[in-house]
Amino acid sequence: MRALIPGLAALTWLAACGTQEEVPVAQGPTRADSVQAADQMFDPSAFDTIQWATDSEAIERGNLVFRISCSKCHGESGRGNGNFVLKADTLRPPSFLAAEWRFADDPIGLRRQIFTGNVAGMPYWGLVGLKYRDIDAVALYITRFLRTNYSDNAG
Repeated sequence: MRALIPGLAALTWLAACGTQEEVPVAQGPTRADSVQAADQMFDPSAFDTIQWATDSEAIERGNLVFRISCSKCHGESGRGNGNFVLKADTLRPPSFLAAEWRFADDPIGLRRQIFTGNVAGMPYWGLVGLKYRDIDAVALYITRFLRTNYSDNAG
């Protein structure tokens, strides 16, 4: 637990600074190569050993990761309307809240998508810094908090 505190403090500090630093991602054919490399590196069995003391701990960590890494594109509540979208700096990602969202009932698919990204513009987070534990936390946050507490019809 002591080793976790400095990491959480650093992430909290970064979030508080409000930095809009871009995640370095390749474009064009190089981007496709990176997505393919991330897909080859993805290990779904890595999630089998992740344990959380409580669901609240996972949701809290997922919220932090989401705010720092995801909300710029996906929006505060996961509707796909983040600042980068509103400024036309990125393609509009799908709403996590839509009933037909393709990862609603596919937890490994969601974790794979977060890890590998895609050629359309989603960062390949597994190659640029998110650990399996953070990917697990943000996936749980999306499915157990955002999809449970927001509706696609609200705001």
